[in-house]
Amino acid sequence: MQQRKLGNQGLTVSELGLGCMGMSEFYGKGDETESIATIHRALELGVTFLDTADMYGRGENEELVGRAIAQHREQVIIATKFGIQRGEDNSFRGISGSPEYVRSACEASLKRLNTDYIDLYYQHRVDPKVPIEETVGAMAELVQQGKVRYIGLSEASAATIRRAAKVHPISALQSEYSLWSRDIEDEIIPTIAKLGIGLVAYSPLGRGFLSGTVTKVDDLAADDYRRNSPRFQGENFDKNLQLVERVKEIASSKGVTPGQLALAWLLAKSDEIIPIPGTKRRTYLEENVATTEIKLTEGELQNLEEVAPKNSVMGDRYSDMSAVNG
Repeated sequence: MQQRKLGNQGLTVSELGLGCMGMSEFYGKGDETESIATIHRALELGVTFLDTADMYGRGENEELVGRAIAQHREQVIIATKFGIQRGEDNSFRGISGSPEYVRSACEASLKRLNTDYIDLYYQHRVDPKVPIEETVGAMAELVQQGKVRYIGLSEASAATIRRAAKVHPISALQSEYSLWSRDIEDEIIPTIAKLGIGLVAYSPLGRGFLSGTVTKVDDLAADDYRRNSPRFQGENFDKNLQLVERVKEIASSKGVTPGQLALAWLLAKSDEIIPIPGTKRRTYLEENVATTEIKLTEGELQNLEEVAPKNSVMGDRYSDMSAVNG
């Protein structure tokens, strides 16, 4: 497993990360034993960049990750996030970026992760009610106190990123990016490149669509949140499935899976991009890791660009886009 620099502040991570969200929520019933085995297998394979957040399972995901890495802390780069508030009933209560909340959220995450420091701490969503300068100022204090090593933003606009970077260096931006979602290419990617900020690409497999394993909505568990995603509904689903079929054809001709092809495309785009495909099973983890050995020719990259051009996917990424790119 190769290493890549994430931003220009000194943070180095494995070229492929592991998204842990689905181990606790959103993608059907979890299995803690298999999830922890998956994290341990990831470490064996050199995937040492683990991504979680305080809102995944309302803290349960951080606790799971903390248990899994208890004997491996120095080997792991932990990224977690704050900002999305949830109630006792799991309802979403809004977004907070107040300095007081930043401090309290960090303390709670440290406790759940059973660690003295967080390697990369993101603001999960930008709070429109609090100036980004105040939020990042509080995050900078955590760095000064040794509780956080590097800071990042998630789903922030170019203007917000520029303002944030004037307060404290930003090491990473986490945003959705894949063959399926390419809207950050126009303004956000050039902005972070200019500022020396790395990109962590979440949902690099299009929430599983690009894996080729979802061919109908009934393939999803009854409580799978994707059933409420605009891209997985009605006519949008049918149109998007046609795009996946074209990706499948290219993958088949190369002797790889469509998911591997989608990840290889991202890895080839830039050394500044770290995809974090999420999985809760060792089988899919090993398939994803094998991607790092796949090399795409210029012709294959061009072919993929043509079959999945920007804005070719039907439907919004979320049913409510109001909190995205703040």
